[in-house]
Amino acid sequence: MKFHTLPIEKIYVPTARKKLLDESKVEVLAEDILENGQKTPIQVRQGKDRYVLVEGYHRLQACHLLGEETINAYLVQAKKF
Repeated sequence: MKFHTLPIEKIYVPTARKKLLDESKVEVLAEDILENGQKTPIQVRQGKDRYVLVEGYHRLQACHLLGEETINAYLVQAKKF
């Protein structure tokens, strides 16, 4: 699977995900990303005029904390029922 580099400002985080944020985890991840780079891309799906976060909220917040404007992400497809 190929990852894409996406602008952080174009990624929408659903409200339910925001409630699960652990600030201490974000700080640890930010430090690791600063030292080693982003090892694991986040997962997003295509929304209307934006991307919707599927997985990787702490990584997204860590990159935002570091002042990054872009993030590596896998573009996944939602299942059709």
